[in-house]
Amino acid sequence: MQAYENRQALIDEIVKRADLFIDEFNTIDNKNKDILISDVDRSPSQMIAYQLGWINLLLDWEHGNQNEEVVVTPSPNYKWNNLGGLYEHFYQQYANYSLQELIELFHQDVNRIVKLVECYSDDDLFVPGKRQWASTTPSNWPIWKWIHINTVAPFKTFRTKIRKWRKLNTLEN
Repeated sequence: MQAYENRQALIDEIVKRADLFIDEFNTIDNKNKDILISDVDRSPSQMIAYQLGWINLLLDWEHGNQNEEVVVTPSPNYKWNNLGGLYEHFYQQYANYSLQELIELFHQDVNRIVKLVECYSDDDLFVPGKRQWASTTPSNWPIWKWIHINTVAPFKTFRTKIRKWRKLNTLEN
């Protein structure tokens, strides 16, 4: 897994990968946002909904800890062995949004996660055990790893998926 020298390096990578990912959607017509293509496991709207879902979970976990709540990860209604159900929840939550609305929400939520990272001390970000929510699994990762695997890593993976979707959608039309 990629590591970061400091908070700013993490922020820079989040912003860079978010921009590269979301820019791939600029040429997709809203009427095609829900089209599933063979060899790609999600539609364009599902790809963005996935990102929005995880970003908002991170933000909710932190909000819960700040309010001295016991945070259940990934969600009170979903366990780690039922992520498929959680993803379906994300897709349904954002199903009625246009592609442009999803893109706007994505930009807003990336800004919110960047502001969160800016608020952490380096100790909070890079030392394990600084948040209850980050210590809920045996991995006891520091916060930066949780943020990385729920922003930078899927932004990279899903950029590849949306590029493949665009190529195959062009071939099928």
